[in-house]
Amino acid sequence: MMERLLTVTGPDLGRHLTRHGELPLRGPARPGSLGPLADEIAAAGLRGRGGGWFPTARKLAAVAAAAGSRPPVVVVNAMEGEPLSAKDARLLTVAPHLVLDGAALAAETIGADRVILAVPVGGLGPMLRGVVTERARRGIDPVSVEVVEGPDRFLSGQESALVRWIGGGPAIPTAKRPFEQGVGGRATLGSNAETFAHLALIARHGASWFRSVGTAEAPGTMLVSVSDPDIRVLEVPVGTPVGAVTGPAPAILLGGYGGAWLPGDQARELPLAPEPLQAAGATLGAGIVSALPYGACGLRRTAAIAGWMAGQGARQCGPCLFGLPAVAGDLALLADGRATRTDVDRLCARTGLLPGRGGCAHPDGVARLVGGALRVFGDEVEAHLHGHCVETLTYRRAS
Repeated sequence: MMERLLTVTGPDLGRHLTRHGELPLRGPARPGSLGPLADEIAAAGLRGRGGGWFPTARKLAAVAAAAGSRPPVVVVNAMEGEPLSAKDARLLTVAPHLVLDGAALAAETIGADRVILAVPVGGLGPMLRGVVTERARRGIDPVSVEVVEGPDRFLSGQESALVRWIGGGPAIPTAKRPFEQGVGGRATLGSNAETFAHLALIARHGASWFRSVGTAEAPGTMLVSVSDPDIRVLEVPVGTPVGAVTGPAPAILLGGYGGAWLPGDQARELPLAPEPLQAAGATLGAGIVSALPYGACGLRRTAAIAGWMAGQGARQCGPCLFGLPAVAGDLALLADGRATRTDVDRLCARTGLLPGRGGCAHPDGVARLVGGALRVFGDEVEAHLHGHCVETLTYRRAS
């Protein structure tokens, strides 16, 4: 394993400056244009680590172009509503100044005058406010920085939902594109905390250094939340085989609650990189690898996740209001050994209707999760139809 981001300095500003040096500001951008760091970010090939893996340089350019005469806003998204992810909390615990350095440099690059760091309520907010206060006392940041604590829900970290909540609305997705019209009606750059930390290191060490590990398409390192079963956070080069971070397992969930199950032997051979995992029918997402223990029932695990996800929907369109609860209910019947063949056929049909029909991608993620489970745990489906579950080792008569 390698550590670029997780070199522990903690909230102590002196330790951070000793380890990483002063904030390498390069001068503000003119309105509607990009500052000099933008070319270095583009050359580095940095892609967002929040789940979408979108090129950061293109996002910076889009925000700067949409800003007009009003300075844009930078939002550091560390909401991490995914239960299997712990990377943002870990990063902000061991290297909060690196994240804030990246946010300040991004603000300078696009001409923003405000940085907002969003974290879940009841977590790191008080510590981070102390960090921001110390930075302000030392005059580190060229723009104002504030910490906000948002609702601890799955969709709160969705970019448009977070921007909507910061603006005083509910934390549910909206059709507005934040880079054009975000916080206070201003163009808004929203990116994951890890992305900003990488940006801070690129500004210090350059594009060639950043590209010295990783893949050509997705350079650099990435933080991975591995659960088998306890969650631990690792930093590895993008492209590292799944098998290098987790041991043998009958199945591995990649991408978290909106990801997909793959057979363990197949998953362990795959690289932790967005395009190869997508080609295999999974997703890298925010870097989540969760191994199913031997003797555990994959259908039961998936049913529990689907039920939870049904309760986390935005409830502003049909798939969230009706489709997700229906799919979760059918899967619960199967997991409990109470389903018939007709119930399974109905579950497959309902799952197939979810993708592309919602107001956001939440239903698509559930469809990927459930559809993958039905394929990977096909033997379990047949066993459950006859009342048998490998986890409980009991036989029941299917209704």
